[in-house]
Amino acid sequence: MNAVSPAPIFPVFQWRAALLAVMLTLVGLIVIYRETALGMVSIWWRSETFTHAFLVAPISLWLIWEKRKVLARFQPQPSLWLALPLLALAFAWLLGELAAVNAVTQLAMTAMLILAVPLVIGIPAARQILFPLCFLLFAVPIGEFVMPKFMEWTATMTVLGLRASGVPVYQEGLQFVIPSGRWSVVEACSGVRYLIASVTVGTLFAYLNYRSLKRRLIFVGVSIIVPVIANWVRAYIIVMLGHLSGNELAAGADHLIYGWVFFGIIILIMFAIGMRWREDDDDAALMAATVAASVAFNAKSHAKRHGTAQGFVIAPLLALSVALLPYGALKMLDAQNSGAAPTLSAEALATGGWVQDAQALSNWQPAFANPSAIEIATFSQGAQRVGVHIAYYRHQGYDRKLISSENALVKSGDENWLQIEQGSHPVTVAGKHLIVQSAQLKQQSALTAEPVQLRVWQWYWIDGQLTSSDHLGKLWLALARLRGHGDDAAAVFVYAQEDLPGGAEAALKKFLAETGPALGALLEQARLAR
Repeated sequence: MNAVSPAPIFPVFQWRAALLAVMLTLVGLIVIYRETALGMVSIWWRSETFTHAFLVAPISLWLIWEKRKVLARFQPQPSLWLALPLLALAFAWLLGELAAVNAVTQLAMTAMLILAVPLVIGIPAARQILFPLCFLLFAVPIGEFVMPKFMEWTATMTVLGLRASGVPVYQEGLQFVIPSGRWSVVEACSGVRYLIASVTVGTLFAYLNYRSLKRRLIFVGVSIIVPVIANWVRAYIIVMLGHLSGNELAAGADHLIYGWVFFGIIILIMFAIGMRWREDDDDAALMAATVAASVAFNAKSHAKRHGTAQGFVIAPLLALSVALLPYGALKMLDAQNSGAAPTLSAEALATGGWVQDAQALSNWQPAFANPSAIEIATFSQGAQRVGVHIAYYRHQGYDRKLISSENALVKSGDENWLQIEQGSHPVTVAGKHLIVQSAQLKQQSALTAEPVQLRVWQWYWIDGQLTSSDHLGKLWLALARLRGHGDDAAAVFVYAQEDLPGGAEAALKKFLAETGPALGALLEQARLAR
């Protein structure tokens, strides 16, 4: 057998200097982006979905500590060219800040923290702790954007399970009625928190117990699929428990407790099965591979070692200088975004034979938080009546923004209105073809035999552009600010009662065809008057 020549273990002072440079860089980045970092911590604190994030950084540090002997065989040597992707991340953070998108700013900041490590100690050394570094991404509180779809899936699968069990069900959107009572799928029932917790723990389990990439990916895939299906089963079991017990079991907060107990059992079973294919470390092979890689790298970089000490000074200064650039751009753009509160007047829409009606069409209003201005009006033409609601936004930030996961046509806990259908519909507004968001709303508290039902069309107006896409709207908003056009934008809602002669869609289409140009002019006038 041929013995493998041991790789040199570099003097402690070199790694001490490298660790000091890393700490200064990371602390500096956190200080520069402190508002983003504090925003992440505040979400961890108030949201049960992301409480686990408090453990992510300690786990990452522990995993890095476990690799200390491997790291000692690599010479820390800065890779200064990584300042270029760091600059790209800083620009991504700027775009997220301009559009007030927490997910983008927080992901960008966390990615900058991760990238700062190989920038200071070099890619070969950082490659040995790639997973512990990337594990920090689980600290980013992201994933709640899938909650509406998960709620819809949970409601659908629960209803299918009940019907398969012989229980008659009447479903309206996320609510359904069975003989023993009414049930509703709310945010806590979506299963998103189970999914996020499962993926986080499952990824860590796969890293610690498997060596092959194939097995790791398979287990991570299982940790994604299992909680989704388990949540459907959980919801079905809870409803059946309530139904069979006359709503004495699984009532109130009990169903949440039962849910976590059920989820915990499922995860334990998943881990127990996963342990059957555990792959133990082959220490000899791992050390041989590490020694070979470190010898090759250290031999290749021998001629460059004299500049390493200077690199530990240059690398933090370079990284922090790049990180400061977005703030200079923000100062310049914020100076262009000043102006008075916007004013709107719906009288301009009384055109094409439409007359403004003094009597409101409905008491429904979209749950869009903190707009700079609101304009609500009703217009009629013969037997057709159409309502208009404009939520106008200016000086947007994290406490006031047009596009947010918190904004909705109807909140899930609304006691007066229920959204029973959603989809899209092609329309033409002021000569522009547009796919609008379409929804059907039903009044829950109506005293009449036939509750009011509304057909609502919704889209965004951003810097003169029309879209109903949240993602495209965020991008246009950021680009408008970059171009110095400010952040003026609006959410436009037009709605009509479903029982109109000819139908609500015909009335809405006719209204937009005849008042679309006036609507665009109204919004453009409000933007130019800032």
